[in-house]
Amino acid sequence: MNASLYEEEEIFRTNVTLEQCQAQYANESQFLSQQYPEGYCRVTFDRVLCWPPSPHNTTASIKCFSELFNIKYDDTQNATKECLWNGTWSKSNYSTCREIITLPADVETQTTIYFVGYTLSLITLFIAMMIFTYFKELRCLRNTIHMNLMLSYMLTYCMWIVTLISLNIGGSILCIIIVTLLHYFHITTFFWMFVEGLYLYILVVETLTRENFKLRVYAFIGWGMPMIFVLIWATVKSFIRSPDDPANTCRWFDTHPIDWIFQAPTVIVLLLNLVFLLCIMWVLITKLRSANTLETQQYHKAAKALLVLMPLLGITYVITIYAPMPDASINVFECTRAVLLSTQGFTVALFYCFLNTEVQNTLRHHMENWKTRRSLGPRGLRSGSRSKDWSPRSRTESIRLYSQPTNIYHKRESCTSEITTTTIVTVNGGGTRPTNGTPKARSPFLYPPRPSYGGNV
Repeated sequence: MNASLYEEEEIFRTNVTLEQCQAQYANESQFLSQQYPEGYCRVTFDRVLCWPPSPHNTTASIKCFSELFNIKYDDTQNATKECLWNGTWSKSNYSTCREIITLPADVETQTTIYFVGYTLSLITLFIAMMIFTYFKELRCLRNTIHMNLMLSYMLTYCMWIVTLISLNIGGSILCIIIVTLLHYFHITTFFWMFVEGLYLYILVVETLTRENFKLRVYAFIGWGMPMIFVLIWATVKSFIRSPDDPANTCRWFDTHPIDWIFQAPTVIVLLLNLVFLLCIMWVLITKLRSANTLETQQYHKAAKALLVLMPLLGITYVITIYAPMPDASINVFECTRAVLLSTQGFTVALFYCFLNTEVQNTLRHHMENWKTRRSLGPRGLRSGSRSKDWSPRSRTESIRLYSQPTNIYHKRESCTSEITTTTIVTVNGGGTRPTNGTPKARSPFLYPPRPSYGGNV
């Protein structure tokens, strides 16, 4: 089929008549309004646009209308209408003429908060990942779990931004891929939070079963299980279609009861993390009570442990599960939730990297070595070459929350992240003792926050 392109300015008015359409094209065409050769489609008006005379077996193309019934549309695209072999018109195709939605002020504010929070989280998470990757003495199972959690956050935030940029992709395959990946990466964050909780629970409560869980087991839980649930959901979702769904919108974002295929596991892992948190806090408080510390100090240390553990285990998501009834307070709740959820990655990077005593000591150690080698010149390069084998770690796999920084560097044996653990006491012989240290300074939550533009994503 040979395509014939006619690009005209939008002339839509509700009172336009067929005669006016014919008059418009009469002087612009080599044929008068009633003098068409055989096989030509005549000028026609379909109550939206005027279509020019076109040869048979061609497709006429006109610029989309910029406004219709007081609704603004994207006029950078073209509407099409096919002239058939017998000189008659087919049905007009306006699927590419998409509505331009103006965000309400409150939705615009929430989207801005999410965008700023995600950007801040991405930057801090990237820096934290580089630190854990570059310094070999920081590599261990616990920090590897932290890195996987950070990576899941980064992928989720990147996919959210991609979705925000690609709002007008319509019901294409690209839309399905983007929505599926966004759901998958969003769910992996919950499962890696569960891995964090499971690891700490085994470390603190069920210490005898620690050797049974290797990295590959945690990796299957964090990356593999979400993939299974999302693939099942996507398969079922592909068979569900509504005749009312317009072709120019991506309806895979719309809620549906089958979404519980991945929502139910998410709820379960959050509840399990809540149980892990209660068990870990119980062990912590029990140890504090058995130690000879003041009651105020016990509460202070327990509160710090709770504050550090909540973002790691995703408890902030539990706080924002149920929104209040639609009233004046709903906007405050939505903005508060946007701040909490968008800065979740920033909080994890802050507590488990930048405020991590182990990381701080490692950076300080490498900085001092660099200054020493620089001051000694070529001799310093040779004498400082063994620094990679040394690490600012303790020899025990203790589970301390805070400890006093030390300048003594032991030969690397095991990775013990000071800030990522849950107790502030260590077991010594048959009793317990406190460590002497100074602390360093829709279903709304189950779906990834939608870069919404009026509800039809």
